[in-house]
Amino acid sequence: MKTIRKNRLWLWAATAFLLVGLGAMLYFLIPGLSHPSAEYWPTKRWRTSTPEEQGFDSIKLAEGLQSLQEKQAGIDSLLIIRNGYLLLDAHFYPYDGSFPHNLASATKSFTTTLIAIAAAQGKLQLDQPMVGYFPDRTIANLDDLKKSLTVRQLAGMVNGMQSGCLNGDESTLDAMRSQPDWVQAALDRKMTNPPGNQFCYDSPGMHILSAILQDTSGMAELEFARKYLFDPLGIRDASWEADPQGYTHGWGDLHLLPEDAAKLGYLWLHGGMWEGRQVVPADWVADAVKVQVSTGRKDDYGYGWWVSDDSYFCMGRGGQNIKVYPALNAIVVTTGSVFDYAQLDPILEAAFVSPEKPLPPNSQGAASLNALLAGLTQGPGLQPAASLPETAKVVSGRTYACESNPTGITALRFVFNDLKTAEMYMQRYGRDTIWPIGLDGKYRMAPEGPTLGFWEDSQTFILLIFDIGTLTRQVQFTGDELQLDIPEDGITLECRVQNP
Repeated sequence: MKTIRKNRLWLWAATAFLLVGLGAMLYFLIPGLSHPSAEYWPTKRWRTSTPEEQGFDSIKLAEGLQSLQEKQAGIDSLLIIRNGYLLLDAHFYPYDGSFPHNLASATKSFTTTLIAIAAAQGKLQLDQPMVGYFPDRTIANLDDLKKSLTVRQLAGMVNGMQSGCLNGDESTLDAMRSQPDWVQAALDRKMTNPPGNQFCYDSPGMHILSAILQDTSGMAELEFARKYLFDPLGIRDASWEADPQGYTHGWGDLHLLPEDAAKLGYLWLHGGMWEGRQVVPADWVADAVKVQVSTGRKDDYGYGWWVSDDSYFCMGRGGQNIKVYPALNAIVVTTGSVFDYAQLDPILEAAFVSPEKPLPPNSQGAASLNALLAGLTQGPGLQPAASLPETAKVVSGRTYACESNPTGITALRFVFNDLKTAEMYMQRYGRDTIWPIGLDGKYRMAPEGPTLGFWEDSQTFILLIFDIGTLTRQVQFTGDELQLDIPEDGITLECRVQNP
């Protein structure tokens, strides 16, 4: 593990190799060649064990978690699975694990997985040129380089298209999202390198994959995922944002519960097999976590997965990680707002005491850990209101037309029916969406993330959107007008009621 110093890791791994024999050794060294048989599948739920049963020290884990809390490390959850057992499931206020978390760019590993499933079904070909999947589009800058770019090269981050790459990926995304048609904007970019030659982390390229998947399967990526990946794995609680044309965000914004995100790691540990069914082709599972291109960084890249010397992993901004350690048969999942995975280094190094056999039971340590886990989710919270202000009754059901603005929002309507939930109806880029809003201090899942709200005063309604960090929206009602503040973008929408 990068989370455990290399000298200790390789000592432990070598010991494990000697204990389990040559066959398992080959599995550890060559992902995809051989995989351990599963005693069970966590389709309905993960089986659990004490940390000691999996070689971890409960007290050391508790100390590490408390340190993260005291340092306000920006972590929302930490989940550790070893040998198929969930030994730690920690959540940090304000995230309590009851609703799906945005996985940010860890989503890319799901997109490439779905592309591989579609290829196995014959819906697309990995080595066919990208442009062939868009016969009805007029693509700008269509030179010989772009004509040669394949689906596989998009999945491997070697597409050669104009991009800010890793350090400038957010600005590249912003440029795409500033256009009316995001897929078209991604396709129209100039070529700067021959495809396949140079690594360049490029989120718009992943969005092109989403469009290819939808256009070839007739299903949006989320719909396709539910049928061919999520349902087989028992993932029921998922949401995934879409662009103005209805294409699922191929690069990010998949929301899953941490325990469901871990199932992708478990699927990979077992060669793409789940309950006797080959969900993902075994050759893709192996190739996706082999180094396909050098990144010039400490970690290289496969197909949607980062690859290091001791692990392979999905990674997203803010601290979203699904890390798989084949030699230790372990999976670590983190979510966060500004969390750096390296902060786990000393914690896991101290707590992972015995990789080859269980530790003696420690009832005192288990009790201390459980008490700490219960306290991590506690915070000031929001107290449900005893009543709605008169303004809520006046504005409820009114439609407000918004002036032209960069967000693409053209109309808003709020409905306040009771003290538990409200709804916001938003028309954006010509599409209507409904946002459930928790008024009882509990988040409700909305199109852009879990959302709750409260009345700050008789005229001001506050929306809190749990994303990578909490986003705040202030809605000010004044007579027949509404103002919606979006502070992170420096935008205030001016809207006026229709037919007052």
